[in-house]
Amino acid sequence: MRYVAAYLLAVLGGNASPSAKDIKAILGSVGIEAEDERLNKVISELNGKDVNEVMNSGLSKLASVPAGGAVAACASAGGAAAGSGAAPAAAEEKKEEKKEESEESDEDMGFGLFD
Repeated sequence: MRYVAAYLLAVLGGNASPSAKDIKAILGSVGIEAEDERLNKVISELNGKDVNEVMNSGLSKLASVPAGGAVAACASAGGAAAGSGAAPAAAEEKKEEKKEESEESDEDMGFGLFD
């Protein structure tokens, strides 16, 4: 993923077809040593293609992937159809979510990702 991200950064910077040297310079600027095999794979796959077209074709593929929000929406719609039994179940789910969030915040010991 880091190679694709560096390739996209180079394209956004105005370089329509970045070379391996360009991508290595981008990765090296943040302390990442590039592996030639993976780097050459990314370059060979994206060489001669318009990045915007590649991303748009990927978006259409992502549209068919189920997401967590869709599952929750279906569950709540099914719960509403069930009637009075839906309210207690929803309350239990909210309590569990809050409990998980508090446990996760304790794990980082007060340090944030971007501090």
